[in-house]
Amino acid sequence: MTDVAIIGAGQIRYGMFPERTLKDMFHEAAREALADIDKGLDPKDVDEAFIGSLSTGGAQLGNLAPLMLEAAGMIGASARHVENACASSSYALRDAVATGRARIAMAGGIEKMSDLPRERNRLWLGISGDVEWERLAGTNFAGIYAMMARRHAHDYGTTKKQITSVAVKNRNNAVNNPKAQFRVGLELERALKAPNLASPLSISDACGITDGASLAILCDASIARDFTDAPVIVAGSGAGSDYVAVHDRPSMTTLVAAVCAAEEAYRMAGIGADDIDFAEVHDCFAIAEMLAYEDLGFCPRGGSGKLVADGVTQMGGKRPVNASGGLIGKGHPIGATGTGQVYEVVNQ
Repeated sequence: MTDVAIIGAGQIRYGMFPERTLKDMFHEAAREALADIDKGLDPKDVDEAFIGSLSTGGAQLGNLAPLMLEAAGMIGASARHVENACASSSYALRDAVATGRARIAMAGGIEKMSDLPRERNRLWLGISGDVEWERLAGTNFAGIYAMMARRHAHDYGTTKKQITSVAVKNRNNAVNNPKAQFRVGLELERALKAPNLASPLSISDACGITDGASLAILCDASIARDFTDAPVIVAGSGAGSDYVAVHDRPSMTTLVAAVCAAEEAYRMAGIGADDIDFAEVHDCFAIAEMLAYEDLGFCPRGGSGKLVADGVTQMGGKRPVNASGGLIGKGHPIGATGTGQVYEVVNQ
């Protein structure tokens, strides 16, 4: 595969913006990404574009990708909409990296969740799971992750305090991120007393509903310094899939897709888990971040509780995770989350 570099990245401040349009938000993110390219780039020079979006409620369906390109000033590029639940713009970036056809490519994400009442948002998000055997049976993602948390506690002795400590860490990290949705710190004792969501998870352990847009501009690494003095090389990329319904998986506490993706990315980059200095991972619920520690090889299976207790993933720890605030603190605009995480890594 041709080596690829990210030459610019942009993201709006995450939040709830019922008065803003999709094109307005994407325009702002694109403007920042283009400004980030210190030697300049004509947006019309982008050849291929991939836009990730779950399109919550169906209101954003249609010619989403070319509409976002209009907002970005990238008229003329090949445009396509990538839908892959919370990984939509992560896969948009992977497609942009793997295309091999483009001299310059763009990967972005957009979501406007404030268009729907909370109940409709919950209903729509349910289609990202196994509709037949999970959503229609009455469960939701809070319930599913609660089952995973309870199983982890059963198998490895993980405590509620360890789980909630992850959420507290991320909320406090978000205080220092001007692009974060929730910039108010949280004390552990207060978080432990938050209203129950799905035991053992409370409201404090979950991400919120968010509007957001983010994107990255990539090019062949051989020409990257024509555009910027500080290109960021994409050293490795990995992806995988697993059974969607929890009851079909061989383990409730291992995400096989994440394990496969990590192994592929490490192999491509020529590194191992111990070489990672910091990470942005998916923490829609605090237990998800702990499972990611194990799936990514940051600790042995069942060792994430000790990792949290020892402060390894805190700011100032050996391997900070979600310095941005993660999904819990920074926000989780579904389609924009993946390239929003890339934005954080590029800036680090």
